[in-house]
Amino acid sequence: MKFVISGGGTAGHIYPAVAVGKQLQSMGHDVIFAGTPHGLEATLAPQAGFPFEAFDVSGFNRNHPTTLFKSSVKALKSSSKAKKWLKEIDADAVVGFGGYVSIPVGKGAEDLGIPLIIHEQNSACGMANKYLAPHASAIALTYEAALKDLDAKCPVFITGNPVRPEMLTVERISAREMLRIPQDAEFLFVFGGSLGARHINTAISNLAPKLLERQDLYIIHVTGPKEYDTVKADLDAKGIATSGPDFDAEGGWSNPGQRYMLTGYFNHMGEALAASDVIVSRAGATSLAEITTVGAVALLVPYPYATDDHQTKNASALVESGAAYMCSDDVVETQEFEDKLNDLLDSPEKREQMRELTKKLGRDNAAAKVADLAVEAANGEVKGGDFNAR
Repeated sequence: MKFVISGGGTAGHIYPAVAVGKQLQSMGHDVIFAGTPHGLEATLAPQAGFPFEAFDVSGFNRNHPTTLFKSSVKALKSSSKAKKWLKEIDADAVVGFGGYVSIPVGKGAEDLGIPLIIHEQNSACGMANKYLAPHASAIALTYEAALKDLDAKCPVFITGNPVRPEMLTVERISAREMLRIPQDAEFLFVFGGSLGARHINTAISNLAPKLLERQDLYIIHVTGPKEYDTVKADLDAKGIATSGPDFDAEGGWSNPGQRYMLTGYFNHMGEALAASDVIVSRAGATSLAEITTVGAVALLVPYPYATDDHQTKNASALVESGAAYMCSDDVVETQEFEDKLNDLLDSPEKREQMRELTKKLGRDNAAAKVADLAVEAANGEVKGGDFNAR
């Protein structure tokens, strides 16, 4: 069968989409990725080996009505194009993961009577999935809480959030070998999502001199592309020497003698998560899915402007179970954040307990569940719908 995977805008939409696409391919199906021409998906989907079809859509600023008009015109044109394209390729089903591009592709599927499956990664639904939910043949959720936002007229399943296949097999020892981090060293991994996080970057930069007083601590700090120059300049001013990633060279770090790697973007997230002792990150659904899959220990800093504060809600399940710490974005540059980070770095026994709790929250078969649901929908065989594991 032939499946169209649609999603874009952020890595949080794209990585689960890629995971399900890979699963469908492994089942012998053809998969084509539909996204925007300039979003991350335009790079990541072809890199993952998917044929890629671009549709020009964009969001709008509620404070500027003219952007609503422009985005609506683009959406109408893309809906017409999507409908024609889906008919030409004879798609058996469309699986949408959110982002504006999902709307014209999903609407085209509905107009042609092609089964539409949507997956919502977060505890609060995005606009695209809210719009498409009444037209879907099946809905997959990571969190039950997202159901309240949906006008669902089809079976709904809790599947978890699909993670990239490499996340399922990566191991701590081999990951450290690849990253050139000693097995007996402590390793702090910091990242703020695909766009970076100003307060996290500033806090870690400010704490860098104290952190590096720990003679066995290695740090990989992913700033986000737009933040790199600012953070690098700040660390340079503090006299903190940094390395960049250079895993093709012997030593793995561009300056192998350093213990602080600074980079705008990082292509080895699975290895870094598995190798880590402590993670500092946002609380996006995809990040949390990968953290729980590998059993990592995290200090979570939810993005404060996420829709319905869904990152705080995402993180709550981990925090309430004792599997993670959380610190609000407005206090990251205060003593509270430093104390929580030091508590994790100073407590190997506590980290081990938290790691076991984190693993229990992971769903390592989410991609298979969503792929199976897509096949069932394509065959017109979706049954039931409940909030237990499929």
